[in-house]
Amino acid sequence: MAAKKKKKAAKATGDLIISKARTKASVRKCNVSSEFYGALDAHVRAVIQGAEKRCAANGRKTLRPQDI
Repeated sequence: MAAKKKKKAAKATGDLIISKARTKASVRKCNVSSEFYGALDAHVRAVIQGAEKRCAANGRKTLRPQDI
């Protein structure tokens, strides 16, 4: 039964790169809305996509901090 619950939970939240628990734990003085996680995930994906383009433009296959 536990495996079924995990699969349902993963489908309900989608495939997020970010961790909801860690995001919420890092916020000190505010509450976090459920829509924030999706927006944060979209922003992180955009940053990664931009980093990939810079990496490829520099002729590398490894992402480095300077690509961000």
